[in-house]
Amino acid sequence: MHDVGERLRAEGRRMTPQRQRVLDAVARLGHATPEDVVTGVAEDGGQALAPSTVYRALEALESLGVVGHTHLDHRAPSYHLADHATHIHLVCRTCGKVDECPKELADGFAGNVLAGSGFVADVTHMAIHGECSTCATR
Repeated sequence: MHDVGERLRAEGRRMTPQRQRVLDAVARLGHATPEDVVTGVAEDGGQALAPSTVYRALEALESLGVVGHTHLDHRAPSYHLADHATHIHLVCRTCGKVDECPKELADGFAGNVLAGSGFVADVTHMAIHGECSTCATR
């Protein structure tokens, strides 16, 4: 990952302690809703941050391409480090389990979408909903 502070300064912004704490929490949590990040930041031993501060920090970090988000369900997005976007999320509708598979497994789908419509699909931004192997065999 490039120096985030340097990238922020290039855009006339700076790496504040709050942004660093949010980035650290996202890295520690893996996949986290903004509310999870608020809780994660509060657990780092520092002063609690207002949810609005966490949202603004996530927005700033996402605009730089340092963090990204995925929609696992209809609720808040789940944030992760941008270099973590190497897989597709599989969400079981029955038990709620979230699993992962390599994004290359969707190459055929993305290729068909591109060939049929000219649209370049980002399969890491969404989740595939269905049933996990355990629930499917019940």
